[in-house]
Amino acid sequence: MSDHQLRTRTPAGPAPGPRTPGSRAAAAFRAAAPALAAYAGARALGLLAFWAAASAAGKDPLGPLSGRWDSVWYQRIAENGYRYTVTLPDGSVHSDLAFFPLLPALERAVSEVTPLTLGGAGLLVAWTAGLLAAWGIYAVGARLRGRRTGVVLAALWGVYPTAFVQSMAYTETLFTALAAWALYAVLRGRWIVAGALCVLAGLTRPTAAALIAALAITAAVTLVREYCDERRAGPVLRRNARMIAGVALAPLGWLAYVVFVAVREGSPFAYFDVQAQWGNNIDGGRALAAFIAGLPWPAALGLCAALGLLGWLVVLCVRQRQPLPVLVYAIAIVVISLIGAGYFGSRPRLMMPAFPLLLPPAVALLRLRTTGRTAAVLAVLACASAAYGAWTLLGPGPP
Repeated sequence: MSDHQLRTRTPAGPAPGPRTPGSRAAAAFRAAAPALAAYAGARALGLLAFWAAASAAGKDPLGPLSGRWDSVWYQRIAENGYRYTVTLPDGSVHSDLAFFPLLPALERAVSEVTPLTLGGAGLLVAWTAGLLAAWGIYAVGARLRGRRTGVVLAALWGVYPTAFVQSMAYTETLFTALAAWALYAVLRGRWIVAGALCVLAGLTRPTAAALIAALAITAAVTLVREYCDERRAGPVLRRNARMIAGVALAPLGWLAYVVFVAVREGSPFAYFDVQAQWGNNIDGGRALAAFIAGLPWPAALGLCAALGLLGWLVVLCVRQRQPLPVLVYAIAIVVISLIGAGYFGSRPRLMMPAFPLLLPPAVALLRLRTTGRTAAVLAVLACASAAYGAWTLLGPGPP
């Protein structure tokens, strides 16, 4: 029986009504559910491994997640505002102005409307943002390569070597969620939404500069291409008015915080001075080269191999012909992470928001013959990530 006959023999029913935003969101959630389940399972395994290791060592499992390193600075800002500095033995001053305000603002808001402490509120924000980030990563992957790729991409982000940071009261999950959904909005042509998300990202981490660059470069290339086709600026600008507005909106969050620090400290370059005191100044990669040169040769070779792998992933992303905003964002995150002079142990964590780098491995995993083999590889990676996370969190240094 043909499709036409089926349609003509089926009794006519009421015409379906227009889909509401709620129904569209529910459908999108159902589509993303496998990705969210895979991500949540990976993070639950990481938390379970850390809980077991911490209990065996006689340590508090929640302490390293919400009460160490940067999370302490964020909670102090949430409680008292920006007013805390530490003077180190070498005379350098570490100011809390190096930390952006969105996470502490959310921690304070959550703690005021729930029984949670600031530490608990930070974990709730980070874990919720992690799920939203996985959803956004799935959405980008599904749009570019299909739903199965989106699921594997989200799972790979959850088993990233330093994915244990996604379970801490840090900004990585919040920033990645905002960045992923901003890129998804750009891919769908929703530039105002992308610009608004970029404003929030600019209030979260300084690496929002990568997202701002992705929007600006994509818009510039679009305008130049269309102008070259038409040789008439007026229609091109009118047709792309929303894109231009979104790009103009994008840097306002980052700029607002830089201006706030400048006014507070009475210097137009105060924010950059604060970051330099923390050792986060940009030196073009000279400090990284010196760090590698000072390592024992086995460690230096291993680090060079890791950097080579990183470069190969970038090449694969280019060969995959990822859309310009996605590609620019990933490369900019990598460049920003490598050209600073700060603590080198944090570089893998700083590159974690560059989730498009995981798209080539996701596609490669899906080339395995069966879904079971893909799941098995992800399970092994999840176990390795969980073990590494437990070992790192119980160690003395920050991630």
